[in-house]
Amino acid sequence: MSTLRREVAVIGGGLAGTSAAIGLAKAGFDTVLIAPPAPQDRRSTALIGSSLDFLGRCGLSEAIEAVGEPLRVMRIVDDTMRLFRAPNAEFHASEIDRDGFGINILNADLMTILREATESLGDRLTILPDALEGIETSADHAHLSLSSGASVRANLVVGADGRRSRVREAAGIALRSWSYPQSAIVLNFRHQRDHDGVSTEFHTRTGPFTQVPLPGRRSSLVWVERPETAELIIAARPDRLSRMIEEKMHSILGAVEVDGDVQSFPLSGASATRFGAERSVLIGEAAHVFPPIGAQGLNLGLRDVADLIEVATRHRDDLGGQALIAAYGRARSGDVATRTAAVDLLNRSLLSSFLPVQIARSLGVGLLSRVPVLRRSVMREGIEPGSSLRLRGPFRARGPSDARA
Repeated sequence: MSTLRREVAVIGGGLAGTSAAIGLAKAGFDTVLIAPPAPQDRRSTALIGSSLDFLGRCGLSEAIEAVGEPLRVMRIVDDTMRLFRAPNAEFHASEIDRDGFGINILNADLMTILREATESLGDRLTILPDALEGIETSADHAHLSLSSGASVRANLVVGADGRRSRVREAAGIALRSWSYPQSAIVLNFRHQRDHDGVSTEFHTRTGPFTQVPLPGRRSSLVWVERPETAELIIAARPDRLSRMIEEKMHSILGAVEVDGDVQSFPLSGASATRFGAERSVLIGEAAHVFPPIGAQGLNLGLRDVADLIEVATRHRDDLGGQALIAAYGRARSGDVATRTAAVDLLNRSLLSSFLPVQIARSLGVGLLSRVPVLRRSVMREGIEPGSSLRLRGPFRARGPSDARA
């Protein structure tokens, strides 16, 4: 059996991996996507700012807008019932001259859009529904062995194969991981009243309880609880669970009806010690794992992809070489480190019973609520992290000045 030769091999057919394959192919790289079909995922993702900009440059904006729901307002409610409670804070996208912070979309719908996009790329993108069996690297290429018996030779391997990444393992990159004394319950639900594009995050003593709008009178929910409590919640009858959700939301959306399956999984985090090694780079959960707090997971993965494409374009003459590996690591390290620290700090501050921590969190949210300049700065940073400090290329997100040019 002959060996398929491509410039880039993307391993992993999830949302990040498929997006990477599309973006790389559109940037002019002969690409192969190696992955069995991903199972259907009924969860949703809030695509924020720069993620939407990247997908838009891939020609996917119209399709995403057709099935997603804009996020126009983000509201924080301190529901900890503690002595020092933060005031409610609302963040309006209109304050920073945007129609919305992003779009919430069902993962299954986004995957359908991505798969349809792959079909339009012709010979530039090859898809092999195989599992990766092994990787051997040399000074100028990587040789991939697949479950079907086929083999691929590529200059650059992109590991998008999740937290148990075979690419990361083969590259000898260590993973630092940690866990939280919490579980996340995820589901979708229908509600009586319009959400008006408002996402509400209730801060509770066990973690965030976050409602995110979907089209129509529907929303997705991430409910963080103690593991033993989470087990009882997912075992409840649908009508009882619906009433529990309405009560937790203080009936702001009226009566609630759970729509579809309810999932629960333990909260954890992880971060690779490096973003690449010889002929290989990591994106998405192969490089960093986030709890479902603050809409960081896939958004960080798509920023990985945008940075990788920019770096690869600059190093086209030695694709996969040490200069590319080092440049990609520099591009991603700051963004991932700051987001990891911020999510971890927020989550642990909710769990802490230490009074100074509670006071500090209350003061911080209070400042955001009362100081418009600070609030707008935080909103812009949330949409496009560090945009004023980074070089922009054809696949980098655009800032406000670019839009006016």
